[in-house]
Amino acid sequence: MTVVAHPSLLRELVERCETLRRHAVSGAGPEVARRLEDATYTLCVVTGTRQLDAALSVARRQLADAMNRRQPFHS
Repeated sequence: MTVVAHPSLLRELVERCETLRRHAVSGAGPEVARRLEDATYTLCVVTGTRQLDAALSVARRQLADAMNRRQPFHS
């Protein structure tokens, strides 16, 4: 059985990691790098991965699956 984090947590972590990564790339400094490292660690833990890109991919797939379960197709 796979444990899946709540979609709101996944969404918030994905947004945080993406924002912090953009800031880190633009040379934001050590505080942003530390916050990105913390957010990456958390996202990796909740997705069962070890790298940010993999964690983002898994989180996005889980979010899409959650949306599909909430919005069934209507004929």
